[in-house]
Amino acid sequence: MDLRLNEKTALITASSGGIGMAIAKRIAADGATTIINARSEASVEKAIGEIRQELPDAKLVSLVADNGTTDGIAKTIEEHPQVDILINNLGIFEAVDFFDLTDDQWNEIFEINVMSGVRLARHYLKQMLDQNSGRIVFISSESGLVPSPEMPHYAMTKTAQLALSRSLAQLTQGTQVTVNSVLPGSTATPGVREFVGKLFPELPFEAAEKRFMEENRPTSLIQRLIEPEEIANLVAFVASPLSSAINGAALRSDGGIVPTIA
Repeated sequence: MDLRLNEKTALITASSGGIGMAIAKRIAADGATTIINARSEASVEKAIGEIRQELPDAKLVSLVADNGTTDGIAKTIEEHPQVDILINNLGIFEAVDFFDLTDDQWNEIFEINVMSGVRLARHYLKQMLDQNSGRIVFISSESGLVPSPEMPHYAMTKTAQLALSRSLAQLTQGTQVTVNSVLPGSTATPGVREFVGKLFPELPFEAAEKRFMEENRPTSLIQRLIEPEEIANLVAFVASPLSSAINGAALRSDGGIVPTIA
């Protein structure tokens, strides 16, 4: 399927690995000029090198900026004042008991997971509305609908992203701009694989994954971790002109973890 991205420029935050890199690779494969972002030049260049191994003709642009900070956002906007597609993928997570979470930890995760998207959208959405064209996608999580007790602060930020995304979509009424959220389920990124391994250190990974799904994600219908590329396929479609009737939506790619028909 031709997603008609040849003339588009896409910014994917935190795209040097995991879901972000899979999204960048998928969008680049469809011809978009793709901005690869990480906090260090080494991480960006490594990611670009890996993508070029598969896509030697990809149009890739480097962006070294920490979009979890106001200085990083300013650098991003200065270097790339206009984009057609913004994928707010930046996010951190950590399993911490609620009673052990400090105010600083709550503030840090909100600043990175939520305010990065707020600040970028404040600039890019205005520009998209002015040109009557554009796509913004927030990478939320099934935790935004079904919070997990081991990460209450993370779940809070993912629910906040859903409210933010819908609020911004309201501003696009009657235009060719859309704002949506995609909600991945537990995905086999390096961070999640490490997280699962730490939960069951006595088991080989395949057995640990099986036990994690049975005990920690029992409502999953696929009963496995999702591959980043599976998330990227949906995100690329939502970011394309073909998704023009999808706006203000929370789109689940969660393997059936959320036990509702909403």
